[in-house]
Amino acid sequence: MYHILFVCIHNSARSQMAEAFLKQLGNGKFEAESAGIEKGKLNQFVVRAMLEVGIDISKNDTQEVFDLFRQGKSYQAVITVCEKEAAERCPIFPGRVKRIAWSFPDPSKFTGTDEEILAKVRSVRDEIKEKVTEFIAEAKELNYWIQESAYEASKG
Repeated sequence: MYHILFVCIHNSARSQMAEAFLKQLGNGKFEAESAGIEKGKLNQFVVRAMLEVGIDISKNDTQEVFDLFRQGKSYQAVITVCEKEAAERCPIFPGRVKRIAWSFPDPSKFTGTDEEILAKVRSVRDEIKEKVTEFIAEAKELNYWIQESAYEASKG
């Protein structure tokens, strides 16, 4: 089983969606978690958009990535789903961790009417689902990277 962490700024939107999609689509091959650089509050537009595709995240808590780091959690991959500048603030987890960066617009910055904001969130939701689907399809590459890293570590 692959242990994957999704990180965004507040763990309120993008990372929550990515975690939920990986859990739903990963066929039990992935253990997914999400966290924020800072702890935030779950975005209610994201909750609504996810409900539209049959995923209820309304009871999810938000958490801070540094808490997971201090707990000594380990992951095969840490995937940032925020802007590059924010992603650079993510801690380096112990062990051999593949760092992957996906950049998506921040739903907390969307403006307009409720329907306009929801439409923008839907677009981000669909992009995240597509990226997660690609990630699952490319899991062989992650497995190869893990095996290669273990081999290099054993030589060192």
